[in-house]
Order: sequence, then C-alpha cells, then structure tokens
Amino acid sequence: MEYKTQCRILRGVGGLYYVSLADAETHSALYPETSSPLAGKSLLTRARGSLRTPDGGKIKVGDICEFIYTDNSFTEGGIPQDDSSGLPEGAVSAILPRRNSLIRPPLSNLDILVIVCASAAPAPATETIDKLLSVAEYHGIEAVVVIGKCELDGEVAEKLEQTYKSALYPTFRLSCYEGEGIAEFSSYIKERLKGKVAAFAGASGVGKSTLINALFPEMKLEAGEISRKIARGKHTTRQAELFPLEIGGFLADTPGFSMIDFENFDFFPFDALPETMREFREHYGECRYLDCSHTKEEGCAILDAIERGEIAESRHESYLSMYRTLKAKPRWEKRS
Repeated sequence: MEYKTQCRILRGVGGLYYVSLADAETHSALYPETSSPLAGKSLLTRARGSLRTPDGGKIKVGDICEFIYTDNSFTEGGIPQDDSSGLPEGAVSAILPRRNSLIRPPLSNLDILVIVCASAAPAPATETIDKLLSVAEYHGIEAVVVIGKCELDGEVAEKLEQTYKSALYPTFRLSCYEGEGIAEFSSYIKERLKGKVAAFAGASGVGKSTLINALFPEMKLEAGEISRKIARGKHTTRQAELFPLEIGGFLADTPGFSMIDFENFDFFPFDALPETMREFREHYGECRYLDCSHTKEEGCAILDAIERGEIAESRHESYLSMYRTLKAKPRWEKRS
C-alpha cells in the first residue's frame, strides 16, 4: 500500500535529506481519508528525481514537501524499515508552495525571527538590527527584538526598548544572569512557536546560546554551538538546519544570520524599502510630494514625525543607509 503525507526538510546530508513527517493530528487534517503509520517520525530519505519549485528553486531546509512511502517502509510497530541502501522505501516527491524563501541563509518557511542584541559587551548595532527587521518585514516573518545583558547598561537597554516598541515590534528586556524578563519572554515565544520555525539572530557574544539554553534546556548549547546537538554525516556542510523542540516547533540553526553581508545589502528591491519600515506606514500619504523619498524633502511626514519624537532618529539613519545601498544596485531580481 502507498501512503502520502507531508514532511519538513530538517537538513541536507550528502545529497539525501533528513525529514520530519507530519504528526497524526496534522496528517488527519491534511488527508482525512487516509492514515500515515509513520506519522511524527523523523528519518533520512531521498528525493524522487531532481525536484524544483515552479520558479526553478531547489529543495531548501524548511521546505514543506509531499512524501510518499509504502508498507515496506516500516515494521509492524511503525519503526522505519531500511532497504538494502540503508534508507526507508519512500521519497520526497514534491516541494509545496513556500510562504517565504531566504537566500542568505538558505532557508524557507521561517515563521519567527528573534533578533538578539546586548545593552553592552558588545555594544548594540542598531543598523544591523534594523536591517534584519526590514528583511523579516519584506518576507512576512514575525520579528521580535530581545535586549539582553540589561544588567550591564540599564540606560542603553531602556532606550533600545523605547526605540523598538515605538517601531511597533514586540520588545523584551532580559538578563539571563539575574533572571530578569526570562519568564515573560519564555511564555511569549513558546506560545507562538508551536508547529512553527524560529531563528535567533544576532552578533557574536550577545548571549544567544545562553538565552536558548534558558528557554529550551534540551538544547544544552555551548556558546555559539547549536549544530552540535544535531548528529551530522561526514558529507554534511555547515548550512542551515532545523532542530525539533519538545514543545512541537523547530529551531533553525542559521549561520547565515550571523554572517549576513550587509555591505552588499540586496535582500529585497529598492522600491520595497519604505514598506519594510513598520512605523513609517501610518505617515505615508501625508508628505507634500507624492514621490517623496523620505530622505531630505521639505514637507516629508516621516521627517516631521522624527522631529516630534514619534520615530527614532536611529531608525531613519538605518533607512538612509539601506536607501543608498539599494539605489546604487542594478535592477533587483527575485531568486529562489
């Protein structure tokens, strides 16, 4: 008998894929007339042919795919049964439509991006935070700002909190050392993570691993090491990977978020930039000139809002940086 269900790509392993199959509840909702004996299992498998998205994209970590397997894929107890090649008799048969798709890091269907900075050691880089927020905004990813190490500089932490709350983003002040804010943020993120994929982004040394350990003790990370928790084959390269969490979601190990090339910022087209600044939107249409660039024009509603203290000056400085970089680039083309 042949079974069809859905799976999520957790990582690539030397031309093969480690996947997590839809659990029984999800499968029942998707395919109410069928069963899936391997529901909820994770296994190593192959792709059926050279799969591509409609626009030519290859399989990515995070992809939700169709998975087909037979009775020969498992034992009576639902344990994946290896064939002579060491793999269950099944295959990823199609890449389903993506909600979003990132180039750097190569990851699809990301739901939540937690942007972590520190009040000090290292000093917060607001331009980096703002660029990550704009990338998330363009791709329809829920963004959250976390300000860690608040015990080191409370004044800076408070200013950052005001900046990003006024930019209309959920913002949390934390101190893993003193336990400040951990319970509140833990409740917030775990409620939203069930069945979804989250990534933590931020500069080295801001305390991402310490925070992840506080939220998800099963990870038991050393500083800077998510991927040690996931056994790798000898052919696996240092790429994005998903790690299943006990609460039912996935944590993305995305080295690309710590190595993003912001000098050559090209994550969305120039014309899309204004819409990626969330707090700017309520002022669009109020400028004196219809083609206002919100950079220096007289009668610009954005500049007026900055003067009134409604928009943080640092946010506009980041906008100007992205504006200059994107404007100088050749015509932007969407890539898979």
